[in-house]
Amino acid sequence: MRQAFFIGGRRKPGQPALPLKLVSTSFAYPAAPADRSRWALSYRGEKNPVDPRRPYGFMLEQERGPGGEMLPTATIFLTNRECPWRCLMCDLWKNTTDEKVPVGAIPEQIRFALAQLPAARQVKLYNSGSFFDPNAIPTEDLPEIAKLARGFERVIVECHPALVGPKCAEFKSMLEGKLEIAMGLETAHPEILDKLNKRMTLEDFTTAAEDLCAWEIDLRVFVLVKPPFMEAKEAVEWAKRSILFAVGMQAKVISLIPTRAGNGGLEELMRQGHFSEPTLAMVEAAHDYGVGYGLARVFADLWDLRRFAKCEKCFDRRQERLHKMNCEQLVLPHVECSCGT
Repeated sequence: MRQAFFIGGRRKPGQPALPLKLVSTSFAYPAAPADRSRWALSYRGEKNPVDPRRPYGFMLEQERGPGGEMLPTATIFLTNRECPWRCLMCDLWKNTTDEKVPVGAIPEQIRFALAQLPAARQVKLYNSGSFFDPNAIPTEDLPEIAKLARGFERVIVECHPALVGPKCAEFKSMLEGKLEIAMGLETAHPEILDKLNKRMTLEDFTTAAEDLCAWEIDLRVFVLVKPPFMEAKEAVEWAKRSILFAVGMQAKVISLIPTRAGNGGLEELMRQGHFSEPTLAMVEAAHDYGVGYGLARVFADLWDLRRFAKCEKCFDRRQERLHKMNCEQLVLPHVECSCGT
């Protein structure tokens, strides 16, 4: 029998321990990371055409800030070389280049997007990988990127824990505003985390989070709702435990991402019976818990949310409830519907 796993000793009184449990399987998913990478690559489709001097997307968002106010946020999806990791659930490779982009291309992308977006108070520079990967964002471009970020109160970038290092603190020193780094925890379930092929342990994540705290860099954490290989009946409980783990790492923001098929590998796992997408009810339960816990701003990712709904009659009202909870950080009354959800 496996030993129960507790998140940082933070189990609440009366909260039962949840033993580690994987979907029982005879499915031949590779054991070695290199073999898992080859497996994931073998199920991929084609990449989308991209221009190395243009971001592949950008938009203006409204996000609740640390002071409770809604902050207009310029979100830019940068085009760059593909991430070196081959995470099982990832589909961000679809909008990447095969080669390193030229020096100056990333600042050009940022200038292009900012010229077309309304004024904003914070900026997200998301790049389908790690901002501090020199093969994705050339190190020579960091000073110019910092200049372009002048006037923003907060700059938010993404990074794999393995690439969190002194360069993060150096980039922070170039900025006028606050630096926030988003890291994908994905799940606090150590065995499933290993199977995601992220090549990271909970201890690795903890070390990176502690470094960011020491450098006074804020932490944002991505948590998957129902990652592959997880049983449906345990999805919400492990989302809750992942939220607790992130809170223990001093995360200021936790983003809940419903795990979506669409990258090839997850479709194969679905055919083998080892993955199914979460339900809208799972997303709601995890969001309710995180917002109710109250020690970090917890946002539910609402993109393409309809795919997780089983009832059209109540979907719009349920999506609006999640949106209001993202904005207000209060648990709101549930939507009642004849479908019983």
